Amino acid sequence: TLSIYIYLVLLVFNLMNGVLTLPGIAALVLGVGMAVDANILTAERMKEELKEGKSVKNAFKAGNKTSFATIMDANITTLIAATVLFIFGTSSVKGFATMLIVSILLSFITAVYGSRLLLGLWIQSNWLNKRFGWFGVKKEDIIPLESKEEVVPTVFGRQFNFVGHRKKFFTISVALVVLGVISLSLFRLNLGIDFESGSRVEILADESLDVEVLSEEFEEFGLEPANQIVLSGDNDNIGVARFSDDLSKEQVAEVRSYFSEKYGHEPTVNTVSPVVGKELAKNALLAVLYASIGIIIYVSFRFEFQMGVAAIVSLLHDAFFILVFFSITRLEFDITIIAAILAVVGYSINDTIVTFDRIRENIRKRKRVKTFDELATIVNHSLMQTLTRSINTVMTVLLVVLMLAIFGAVSITNFSFALIIGLLAGTYSSLFIAAQLWLV
Repeated sequence: TLSIYIYLVLLVFNLMNGVLTLPGIAALVLGVGMAVDANILTAERMKEELKEGKSVKNAFKAGNKTSFATIMDANITTLIAATVLFIFGTSSVKGFATMLIVSILLSFITAVYGSRLLLGLWIQSNWLNKRFGWFGVKKEDIIPLESKEEVVPTVFGRQFNFVGHRKKFFTISVALVVLGVISLSLFRLNLGIDFESGSRVEILADESLDVEVLSEEFEEFGLEPANQIVLSGDNDNIGVARFSDDLSKEQVAEVRSYFSEKYGHEPTVNTVSPVVGKELAKNALLAVLYASIGIIIYVSFRFEFQMGVAAIVSLLHDAFFILVFFSITRLEFDITIIAAILAVVGYSINDTIVTFDRIRENIRKRKRVKTFDELATIVNHSLMQTLTRSINTVMTVLLVVLMLAIFGAVSITNFSFALIIGLLAGTYSSLFIAAQLWLV
């Protein structure tokens, strides 16, 4: 179904006459990681049903039924973030958002209906009837159906008390946020020309470039780079210089003519005026704000308002740590990083919704919850039940993003780093912040 999914995404994008930008390819690869999540959710639910003593066929039906609402909620919240990104995004971010929207819609169809159809054919053949090990379930873990005993969720054969240590998690997050605020105050962000007016010149050569030589060459034109010239490429054959002033048409023509003649490749020159820079920054902030409002409204409607607030605190926590990472490392913060932040917002809310969905389901099973301790136990059980799924999903998506970082083009390296930091922060906040915050 993943192969069919990738084919359909490319087919739809082709029919739309969409321009496949580098962030667009990143969205496709991220979509692959998120498409796997629907299968992981269904598989984890089936395992739980098998442990309760149900037959393979009944476990398949029950697993499909219980996972459907969770997959639907998780996809809709991610879709809200992607739609906001499309409305308020510009250029490459719009390409990222378009691909993400197409990916989410098609992954829902292929992962929910395609995978179930194929697995259903296998299960209906009766060949898997007694092969519980194929589903990752050991025979000794299965409780007979007639038994009233409750399945106690474990991970790697152990139980963890996440809720009992909630104050430690809150303290760690508050301490990191304070350090992050100090870091941003002192170092600020190394803003790209998308946000700060100026010019960016990218020089391509067949041989390795030298920073000092390039600096001297720019000085001949009376140009001084705003910061250190950055070299990249397989053997440092790409040089990127940033200037705080807009280059005039004459200067751009001189630079292009000189470097084309010297290195055999015409340099890429991008210029952004102060008005455009401010507009891009404003649109990026509005995108995050409107996405948060949209998610709170949806979560309040489907769950409750407190869960919506806890989810937003959790995702803002994740977005903030991406900013802190870029502040400390001094990596250039450009418009594609906003795409990464909103992708992480979508992923983080996806993760949090899965946990809240399980909490709501477990509360309904109990019917009446009288004390804080009872509610704490339910939250802890829910976190334990969704932990394996969270680990499997983040490992799948991280593997995909690592491939982007290793094999992707230089222009999306920072984008990949932003996703890696955001995914790790997102998993941490979904497990240790959002649910515990809602509980308190």
